[in-house]
Amino acid sequence: MVNKHVYLAEAISSFTGKCVSWLTLVMMLLTCLIVLLRYGFNIGSIALQESVLYLHALVFMLGAAYTFKDDEHVRVDVFYRTFTARKKAWVNILGGLFFLLPVTLYTGYLSIEYVGASWRVLETSQEPGGLPFIYLLKTLIPLMMVSLIIQGIADIIKNIGVLQSSSNISVDQG
Repeated sequence: MVNKHVYLAEAISSFTGKCVSWLTLVMMLLTCLIVLLRYGFNIGSIALQESVLYLHALVFMLGAAYTFKDDEHVRVDVFYRTFTARKKAWVNILGGLFFLLPVTLYTGYLSIEYVGASWRVLETSQEPGGLPFIYLLKTLIPLMMVSLIIQGIADIIKNIGVLQSSSNISVDQG
């Protein structure tokens, strides 16, 4: 049953990450369009410029759990890369329990009022001609935290499985 939950969490992270990765292409094309309009036709658009920022936020914030799942996040690898699978599992479990989960839970908790205040006034861009969806953009903060919490728990469970399987191997060999 636990493996099904881990698989489901990782499938959600993969699906979300792969979907938002396509937004990088859209972001690149939109940036090219902005440059072409500005320097080729002397036309500027705050809404187009802000849309690139929104897309960047979507890619970064909704792709974070996918990056974490594939172990492509930033890590100080000086010692970790030489560790055995068992030691890596311990580092991942302790890091998840004492760093990832507390930070994401706390950030998620703090973001609730911040995002709620934005939704109450349906916050819009302060720039003339900007996008009227700041409240939606800010909603990405708790969504990122939830996705990282789910993926973090799945990673902890997966690493507990690594410890259990490696202890079974050493018992069988002894």
